[in-house]
Amino acid sequence: MDRARLAEFLRNRREALQPEDVGLPRGGRRRTGGLRREEVAVLSGMSVDYYNRLEQRRGPHPSEQMLAALASGLRLSLEERDHLFRLAGYAIPQRALRADHVNPGMMRIFDGLDDAAAQVVNYLGETLKQTRLSKALTGDESVRTGLARSMHYRWFTDPGTRALHPEEDHPEHSRLIAANLHDLYTRDPADPRVTALVEALRAESDEFAAMWREHPIAGLYCPLKRIRHPRLGLLELHCQTLVDPDQSQLLVVYTAPAGSESHDKLRLLSVIGDQRI
Repeated sequence: MDRARLAEFLRNRREALQPEDVGLPRGGRRRTGGLRREEVAVLSGMSVDYYNRLEQRRGPHPSEQMLAALASGLRLSLEERDHLFRLAGYAIPQRALRADHVNPGMMRIFDGLDDAAAQVVNYLGETLKQTRLSKALTGDESVRTGLARSMHYRWFTDPGTRALHPEEDHPEHSRLIAANLHDLYTRDPADPRVTALVEALRAESDEFAAMWREHPIAGLYCPLKRIRHPRLGLLELHCQTLVDPDQSQLLVVYTAPAGSESHDKLRLLSVIGDQRI
């Protein structure tokens, strides 16, 4: 671990970011043009003291998880993230597809959606980022572990996931998810994470196994979604999507037409937050 160069790199990237770049208000007078240390700490999900010690060359050896959090908080590109890992003495993370690292362009757009029900999902169906309203709408999907991190896996194995949608919508959801996994597997059958997901579902879900044998094909689109909220009842939402250039990540935003009942429910949900019970 090169403490001096690591500290220098963190400071350089922090000072290059403006509050507007990460969705923060500029606020009062600033002694420097970049972000404050405490702002980077909050964006990275760590204590201010921990981050301060890293910049002061006296911090502990950060784990790979901490480095990934710093890369996200500082909006590093994949190349910059790799450099950060090397400075800390680690091998660079797998670069085949962006499975866990939200790219800077997608993050900048996401940062401007605080008031919307938005989330960033990777190609495996794992939720990487959610706004507060998104968590209030569907629950915090980032707390899952293992294969259950993937919404694709949960759909075919977890009745609670299906309960969010009316039963008559289930066949269409199943078809779209199976088709998405089939497309991923066909494009790169050597991807170990896709293979593990497919094999687990074929073994655990008769429904998925039957669909898989049919070679399901579907276009990339997000149809009208009906979500059943435990307090507000049924919401009918339009699903707007933005696909990353390498198609490894998807930004999903749920909206409802102004004046509709679902629009009013979304506005109410933004007030009551994640009080789902």
